[in-house]
Amino acid sequence: MSQKLFGTDGVRGRANSWPMTAELALKLGAAAGRYFRRDDSAAHRVVIGKDTRLSGYMLENALTAGLTSTGMNVLLLGPVPTPAVGYLTRSMRADLGVMISASHNPHQDNGIKFFGPDGFKLSDAAEAEIEAIVESEILPAKPENIGRAKRIEDGRGRYQEFVKTSFPNGLRLDGLKVVIDCANGAAYKTAPEVLWELGAEVIPVGVSPNGTNINDRCGSIHTQTAAEAVVSHGAHVGISLDGDADRVMILDETGRVADGDQIMALLAVRWADEGRLCGGALVATVMSNLGLERYLASRGLRLERTAVGDRHVVERMRAGGFNLGGEQSGHIVMTDYATTGDGLIAGLQFLAEMVRTGQPASMLTRSFSAVPQLLRNVRYTDGAQPLDADAVRKVIAASEARIEGLGRILIRKSGTEPLIRVMAECEDERLLIEVVDEIVGAVQAAV
Repeated sequence: MSQKLFGTDGVRGRANSWPMTAELALKLGAAAGRYFRRDDSAAHRVVIGKDTRLSGYMLENALTAGLTSTGMNVLLLGPVPTPAVGYLTRSMRADLGVMISASHNPHQDNGIKFFGPDGFKLSDAAEAEIEAIVESEILPAKPENIGRAKRIEDGRGRYQEFVKTSFPNGLRLDGLKVVIDCANGAAYKTAPEVLWELGAEVIPVGVSPNGTNINDRCGSIHTQTAAEAVVSHGAHVGISLDGDADRVMILDETGRVADGDQIMALLAVRWADEGRLCGGALVATVMSNLGLERYLASRGLRLERTAVGDRHVVERMRAGGFNLGGEQSGHIVMTDYATTGDGLIAGLQFLAEMVRTGQPASMLTRSFSAVPQLLRNVRYTDGAQPLDADAVRKVIAASEARIEGLGRILIRKSGTEPLIRVMAECEDERLLIEVVDEIVGAVQAAV
């Protein structure tokens, strides 16, 4: 194996193609088991959750075989949100947590994410060690030390009860009509039940998974379905999750979408006013809008930027002692409650603000005016290096010179798909479109 396994969020790829094959999943499970169980001195346990993709059955079985072969006892949670795995890994005193999901990607893709015993995603160093074990000869357990596997029937219920504790005491959602779009994914039961138990009138969308319809014209990257439901039902607000429910978009009563930047702006200022925003800062990535940074500065707060990926956000939060961070894409990380992005908890925090202030969603989702931003993706063949082409570099350099002082340009490879992401921000929208078009054209020509 010569290619790198781990990307920005675990291992990910097209199902039944490398690296998302049953064979590789078995090796990966065995390697992770050997990493966390270096000898046969004691029993160890691992929890495995998944979303609703058809390929989840195959990967779950393969991972279970690999893990038990190295002596790990496997606890199978079934379909649960990614943050539930982080929570239950720690709650159930497991040595390892595994989530089988490709998040917002289409059903043809799948992925494997690992959580350590503290409920946080594994570090780069730990992933590198596991990858090295995959490439070596993996030592199996002795026959008498092979692990066992069993289904955990109440894992989802445990998580739901935990999620409700994040909602402020004394508040209820009575009188609020809420559209919840679960993207036919992992939260298709969890999210509607939590909202109903807190008193909301719930209008569920994307709650009929069939193995192939996850994220299909629904969820946080296809918000039109939820927006139409909000308007047609006269709902007060919409909450749109992705396939594994670790990210969220909020829709106001008109169906207008608020991304993660607006949600983080609301929470940061609210928490600062309450004296509970640790470090006086919000942690976000290089993708977050310049308008967010300016807004926070006007309130005496800082924006700490990281590389793209909620794991990088969490690492900076833990290193700096911050408790609020996230991504424009809707990962909202609140370490007071969760170890990773949790779309449902973020949605509940927004609903709590609606109840507390009595203001409509349209007022709470417009904390700042966003600087015009344009993002375009260019798909390329695996192994290609279009950003190394001289022609592309020249166009990028020229574009940066044109936009200097007026905005910024960010170009990067996606860590989860074979895409070049070209993003720019500029107060001059005509110039913004021109520079993005020129860069995209150059990249397409190189591809």
